[in-house]
Amino acid sequence: MAMKIRGILFDLGDTLLNFGQVDVRALFEDGARLAYDYLKGLGQPLPEFAKYHRHQLWAIRWNYFISMIRRREFNSMDLMGKLGKRMGHDLNPQQLTELAWKWYEPLGKCATIEQGTKEMLEKFRDKNIKLGIISNTFVPGEVLDRHLSQVSLIELLPIRVYSCDVSFRKPHPNIFEMALQKAELGPQETIFVGDSIQADIAGSNKAKMISVLKDPLGRHAKSPIKPKHSIRQLAELEGIVEQYNSL
Repeated sequence: MAMKIRGILFDLGDTLLNFGQVDVRALFEDGARLAYDYLKGLGQPLPEFAKYHRHQLWAIRWNYFISMIRRREFNSMDLMGKLGKRMGHDLNPQQLTELAWKWYEPLGKCATIEQGTKEMLEKFRDKNIKLGIISNTFVPGEVLDRHLSQVSLIELLPIRVYSCDVSFRKPHPNIFEMALQKAELGPQETIFVGDSIQADIAGSNKAKMISVLKDPLGRHAKSPIKPKHSIRQLAELEGIVEQYNSL
């Protein structure tokens, strides 16, 4: 007999927040300019912008490459701190967090949220369904929390596990187990929603959660990795939850 749904955990990028097709290089350069101007305003020692931008880009690419090989996440806040010390920067924790936000801000402005998502989450919360996020990201959790606050979702998603804070990346079972323990939920009573077949669906299937693939264009219909359910938009989740909780 199927268990009732007591929790729903979401991927973040292109699941709750839709970024779509973006020009990563252009956004990185925009972030570099905002960060550079912020540091300049603080009177921190800096090379010319082109050199600053080039060194930051190389460092992110290299650390991302290593993280993929080791299957362990890095935190760009730690990286920025190390690079800053080499340049002679003297930043307090609040300034370092603001610097991280400057880097993220251009990308954050690209994000959209499906109409009705906030209202749907409120309905789930009012039915005592626990809600949260499991996200693969090297963007600091403080920065993502700030974005979620700006779009009025933070209070609806109290359980948040970011790979940069715990080292493990989806589909590693540890990151799913950490979130379930934090939420005090069992896997068979918890839905996980994501857009990635390999990270989200394979990972949540292995964790024995109820996997839901968000696939707006039906691109993964022939994938050998099968979710328990597929949806085109988040609003369809209400019907899935009703299927379980009306039994």
